[in-house]
Amino acid sequence: MNPIQSFLKNYNGAAVLKFWHAPLIIQGIVITVVLAILAQLTGALIGLLLYFMRRARFKPFEWLANTYIWLFRGTPLLVQILFVYLATSYLNLARPLQAADVFPAIGFDPSGFSAALRPFVAGFLALALNEGAYMAEIVRAGIDSIDSGQMEAAKSLGMTYWKGMRRIVLPQAMRVILPPLGNEFNSMLKNTSLVSVISLYDLLGAAQAIGSPSFLTLELLTIASFWYLVMTSVWTIIQASLERRFNASNLDVGGGGQSIWARLLTPDSLFPFMRRAPAAGR
Repeated sequence: MNPIQSFLKNYNGAAVLKFWHAPLIIQGIVITVVLAILAQLTGALIGLLLYFMRRARFKPFEWLANTYIWLFRGTPLLVQILFVYLATSYLNLARPLQAADVFPAIGFDPSGFSAALRPFVAGFLALALNEGAYMAEIVRAGIDSIDSGQMEAAKSLGMTYWKGMRRIVLPQAMRVILPPLGNEFNSMLKNTSLVSVISLYDLLGAAQAIGSPSFLTLELLTIASFWYLVMTSVWTIIQASLERRFNASNLDVGGGGQSIWARLLTPDSLFPFMRRAPAAGR
């Protein structure tokens, strides 16, 4: 019997069909998506803050920002997750947390499922803090790509620095920031799998929780891989739609007083494949 025949004989395809939509797997997907979104948003805000700290005239701010970036870019993410998890042992986060406590509107059946608040908080903090260091460089590249005359023109129109940054510079910088930002979120969806080492039932943690006792580890890893591909593929479509919208807009800051963010981040912009066809005769 050759290796391929041996593999096919021992691989339990029926188990894949049985567990690919198990409640624990679906709940793991939800935790993965929620954790990735929260960590990415927080990391983006941290990156923006670090950018302004590095541009501050107060030198200790610049030193703190550079040290932060050096530290989190220079150490492995897995080490950071374990470090934060052990550090949170000093906090009162040991209360059992049921799925219904976190996602009450989703209506998942929490029976047989329990996650600890401490691993969730530790995973979120570690992922967000790590992402902030990388987002700082992405934000710097985006904002610094805009000609300084844009801010000078904004000030000549009576805008403050912060208003000019929000209304003029940042919308234009988003054209540069968005592609690497999208790639970072794609990586974030996969990096959340590292929190399984601190006993959080994300997608990978749920797959291991089912596969290890039943000796179906390879089959459950197949299921986890499938769902990671689904999540990253959906995000790829959304990212492409956003990039097309920002490029096609020419970053017009007019629009009848409507915010550029409101015009760019519309449902039709994010999900163009869901647009309804115009009614006949119109």
